[in-house]
Amino acid sequence: MTYLLGSHHVTLSVAGAQEDVDFHTKVLGLRFIKKTVLYDGSIPVYHLYYSNANGDPSSVVTTFPWGHQGVFGKRGTNQAREVMLSVPAASMDFWAERLKSFAIDFAQEELFNERRILLNHPSGLEYVLVGAEGDPRVGHPGHGVPPEHAVHGIYGMGIHAYDMDRMVEFVDDVFFKAGEISETGHVARFRLGSDAHGNWVELRGNRTDEQGTWRFAAGTYHHFAWNLDTLDNQEAVKFDIEGAGYTDVSELKDRTYFKSHYVRTPGGALFELAVTHEDGGWDCDESPEELGKQFMIPPHFEQDREKIMAQLEPITVED
Repeated sequence: MTYLLGSHHVTLSVAGAQEDVDFHTKVLGLRFIKKTVLYDGSIPVYHLYYSNANGDPSSVVTTFPWGHQGVFGKRGTNQAREVMLSVPAASMDFWAERLKSFAIDFAQEELFNERRILLNHPSGLEYVLVGAEGDPRVGHPGHGVPPEHAVHGIYGMGIHAYDMDRMVEFVDDVFFKAGEISETGHVARFRLGSDAHGNWVELRGNRTDEQGTWRFAAGTYHHFAWNLDTLDNQEAVKFDIEGAGYTDVSELKDRTYFKSHYVRTPGGALFELAVTHEDGGWDCDESPEELGKQFMIPPHFEQDREKIMAQLEPITVED
């Protein structure tokens, strides 16, 4: 029997590397845990990782800064859009005041009986801070964010789809059953996996916007990774997806810290089937205390380290 634990990480294409570091660490207070580069292709682009205090799989946001290469995308329909993060429910006033102090525009709303703050990344990506009750994941108290207000981790993902029914059909019949689907207005949501937190999917019917960008391109959401727990389970899930006719599934990719397959869903969102294998984890090449301190080049690029570093914009990460 195949199974899904919950979320693993979310990956975004942003513009500037330094503004991305500053937004995630100085504004949101996340922990910087890894600096490496894109494993695919020959273009040198950073891959930056941020997390909560413990680097829980369901807490990690990763980014590719493509602005340095002059590659920009379009947010639209048939695309993952909202980056949803869980914060303590009692911390919403704190976050509103904090964003004001950084002169960041934001809006507030209540949806599914939860208070939310909507803001944009400097690259235009849509972020949602959701006030969540009872989330046990430990936030990272960075840059003036006290522990009691720190970001717990991922809350879930938002997908804009031209045809919501096709996405629900994929989840129910092929991926993992959505269970109870709640609806309010033009938004439907459900949970995937057994974890108690970090696994919400919110669908928004969107027949107004043009098709969004699917390639790596600044200002767009690239993929959402699900935690399949073991390599055997991961392969079984891939086999089931292909057996249902969704054969647009990648071969196994070794990302050092985890191993993954990728599948394009009918709603446009790219799902990653990820497993933190026994030789992986964020601390497989750096000690837990020193995460993010070194520039970790993938083994197949190590011989080009100096050349790659010369083509990347310098970044500074302040503790």
